[in-house]
Amino acid sequence: MYRVPLLLNLFKSMLGALITSKTRLKLLIKFFVSAGNTGYLRGIAEEFDESTNAIRKELNQLTEAGFLERKQEQKKVLYQANTQHPLFNPVQRLVHSFLGIDKVVDQVMERAGDVHEVMLVGAYAKGQESDQVEVVVLGGDLDNDYLENVAAKTEKLINKKIGLQFEKPTSGSYIVVYKK
Repeated sequence: MYRVPLLLNLFKSMLGALITSKTRLKLLIKFFVSAGNTGYLRGIAEEFDESTNAIRKELNQLTEAGFLERKQEQKKVLYQANTQHPLFNPVQRLVHSFLGIDKVVDQVMERAGDVHEVMLVGAYAKGQESDQVEVVVLGGDLDNDYLENVAAKTEKLINKKIGLQFEKPTSGSYIVVYKK
């Protein structure tokens, strides 16, 4: 039983050691935290507050490796995770473990109300390790007290502070974890 947290910590440190490019780490988080996440070059560059050249380089490498799919939509190129890649599920689990959100999202979705969207903001949305996970939960008829209670319990499981917000961010980076 005690080996599971040790393995998760090992995966977390491995992910940071294996992926030394902060831009690539942010892209993996964006596309693998939820298979439905998509993005365009310029939009991602603005979201991450990075140059289009840095984003283009990493998108090309991840696409050539088969981790991302590229689809032409009129004059824009849309990127998303290649869910058919043999390593999609392991990489997604690794990203979820790295963020510590796998447990949070499962619990929140079950009893939180009519959740429309869940986003990561703050350091994790920028691809940075942090001792705080900032989460935005949007929806109708949400049980805010329940969400606060779940966040407090989950903090103990993942050894990180969880900050909850219930309004869409007006600025800064964010990564959509769930969208209805």
